[in-house]
Amino acid sequence: MGVFLKGTPPGSLRSPPSPQGGEGSRRGCLELSCNPKAIAWRLTVRGWVVSSLIGLGLIGAIAAADGALAQGKFEAQYVASVAGIPVGRGAWGIEIGDDQYATAASGRVTGVLRAVTSGEGQVGVRGGISKGVLAPSTYAVTVSSGGKTDEVQMVLASGTVKDLVAEPPFQPSPDRIPLTDAHRKGVLDPMSAGIIPVAGTGDVLAPEACNRTLAIFDGRQRFDLTLSFKRMDHVKADKGYEGPSVVCMVTYHPIAGHRPDRSAIKYLIATRDMEMWLAPIAGTRILVPFRISVPTMIGPAILQATQFVAVAQPSRATASAKTQ
Repeated sequence: MGVFLKGTPPGSLRSPPSPQGGEGSRRGCLELSCNPKAIAWRLTVRGWVVSSLIGLGLIGAIAAADGALAQGKFEAQYVASVAGIPVGRGAWGIEIGDDQYATAASGRVTGVLRAVTSGEGQVGVRGGISKGVLAPSTYAVTVSSGGKTDEVQMVLASGTVKDLVAEPPFQPSPDRIPLTDAHRKGVLDPMSAGIIPVAGTGDVLAPEACNRTLAIFDGRQRFDLTLSFKRMDHVKADKGYEGPSVVCMVTYHPIAGHRPDRSAIKYLIATRDMEMWLAPIAGTRILVPFRISVPTMIGPAILQATQFVAVAQPSRATASAKTQ
């Protein structure tokens, strides 16, 4: 598989520095127990689907009409809360080039949860871009908590997982839906799934941006997230973006690696109240999550951007033309 830096595949962005104050949470998963510890991790590190629950959470066959997404750089800070109580902070960075991209994120638990849990997590991805389609090549996530470490590393090619390391492995369970080789084909990692390219040449913030199903494999579970348009809204970060946002309803469809009889899985399958607000990366036809809302058994879990800064960058072709 090659050597991965902790939490960041070779050649990708470095994980953005975690916001100051406190440590991150232990790894959560879509197989939520709905305790604050699991929710905090999912929202602050993999939660933008992510986020992971959403992955926040989001691409496969969507292609721009001219095959170009343009170039841009994106940096954001997020705050996570459960039932109105702050529980975590996270940072996310993305760089989009003519034919490649890199993204990295870090997260930690903050506030009252620091009294009962500790830990931190980082995730990094790099991949290529062809005809407006993102194709991840490496994915690595590391979470440390309570002296224990959870790691997933994947190598992908053309949407197929070619190499996978997940430590520690799942404990055997007769009620877990087994993963097969077929579940590792035609998939995105959770981080790449949170980067939404919009086809065509029209308004990038259109209802059609929500109309897609995302096939996601996180190294332990295979699931689909189906997005559908719900409404338009206006969002404002403390620093950076202020403007329109397209709000998508998100539905969760587990396929393999999960335990279907668990109450949290049944709850997520049944809910129609998961929502994701998408906002644009300037200079590109790409949307990313600005806000995510996930109902839980103890109140809404919210991931909200406090900083959302995107800068358009000239493509190599444009820069070359200017020098001629």
